[in-house]
Amino acid sequence: MDSTATAKKSPARFGRYIGYGIGAVGLDLSYGLFYSYLSKYLTDVLLMPAAFLLILTPLARIWDGINDPMMGVIVDHTKTRMGKYRPWILIGTSLNAIVLAMMFTNPGIRQGSVWMYVYVAVMYVMWGMTNTMADIPYWSMVPSFTNDPGERSIISTIARTFSGIGQGIITIFTPFALVLLGSGDSEAEREVSAQGFSRWAIICAVLLVMFAVICVSVTREKHVIYNNEKFSFKKIFEVLRTNDQLVVFMVFAMLSNAGWYLTSGVGSYYFDNVEGNITKQSTFAAFGAVGSFLGLFVIPLMQKKYTRRTIYQFCLVMVIVGYALMILCGPVLHNMLLLNLSYIVASVGIASMFVNQTVMLADIVDYGEYRTGRRSESTTFAMKGFLQKMAYTIQTIIMFSGFGISGYDGNVQAQTPFAETTISVLTFVVPPVLVFISFLVFSKKYKLYGELSQKVLAFVNARDEKTDGAGA
Repeated sequence: MDSTATAKKSPARFGRYIGYGIGAVGLDLSYGLFYSYLSKYLTDVLLMPAAFLLILTPLARIWDGINDPMMGVIVDHTKTRMGKYRPWILIGTSLNAIVLAMMFTNPGIRQGSVWMYVYVAVMYVMWGMTNTMADIPYWSMVPSFTNDPGERSIISTIARTFSGIGQGIITIFTPFALVLLGSGDSEAEREVSAQGFSRWAIICAVLLVMFAVICVSVTREKHVIYNNEKFSFKKIFEVLRTNDQLVVFMVFAMLSNAGWYLTSGVGSYYFDNVEGNITKQSTFAAFGAVGSFLGLFVIPLMQKKYTRRTIYQFCLVMVIVGYALMILCGPVLHNMLLLNLSYIVASVGIASMFVNQTVMLADIVDYGEYRTGRRSESTTFAMKGFLQKMAYTIQTIIMFSGFGISGYDGNVQAQTPFAETTISVLTFVVPPVLVFISFLVFSKKYKLYGELSQKVLAFVNARDEKTDGAGA
């Protein structure tokens, strides 16, 4: 395809893809702070019991099960001069920024009171809703840029690169930011953390909006198919019923993502309570950032010789090997240098895994149209947001069940040996088990490769040629 070759060489086109990727930085600042540090904030700063989050998170997911696909359908039916994705990115990020800042800021409510629980619950649900408003249209834009699988991989790699930057900023700088932005009163250590969380969340919120404006300003929606069917939950279930590969994707991605999120969520507890210094997490995360950067080259280097299926399997194996090394070097040997180096191996696999998942979803959108004749981009990508939240629900259930069983107490620094062992197991042992199960599901059930993949691509290209001919 000459047009595709030209697109790849076009500086303007590449610049738009970079602009698109910048939007992911802000999204992951909010995403990372919420999912990696909210539990630490609630248990160690607001002193909320683990049982509260163990109840709140599954209840919030019930609403997400309704809200996420509904938002996907709303985006699919949006038709404005800006397109159908970009308006929602602006609206969603602006509202999410406000909620993020409020989530990590106590407006003066007494700790332990009923109103504090109500406030946290409302902000928790509102964060999920506003994140959905931005996240679904953002990732749904990928198929609108191009039909070429190779170029989609490039776009997804760019977006995931910037997504990794956002996550890196959170994991590397948050431990230091909480101290630097705190009150500095050594007699009020908890107030240091509270002020640090609040000020850091506000900074992230401002950056979230700023990066979204850049993203919306430079991107263009080229291949946009509008959906004029009326909304109904029946149609949402129809998408799931007719697109078997979407269901398979949700299962294996949910499992592998839950494993990774477990390490992200429990990591701050491991370095704070087991290693005795939370700032060590910054060094750990920096090594992980190196691995994530290297992981972005896995697909471009391997896709010329190997299928996407083989590449994805390779990524999951790297994750499992990396975790095996981390178990040995961390909880067993307590060698931080070797632990950090092992983290590079796991991060290479994780980064390339996430890029692969984004490309797979774009392919699954095409597959759904191939099977049914209807194109449901945003509804399909809404399932990505929902599965991520479900993965975090799995993380929360496992994490706080472990905390409850082990007797973790956020009000004290020195935990019992059983609690420390539980934290280590949750951080390094449970995740690779989930990734291995994900590997088995993917290898056995995912069929969108080889001949079937070629048929889907031919169908989509024929549809575009027909559309272009009709518009000429």
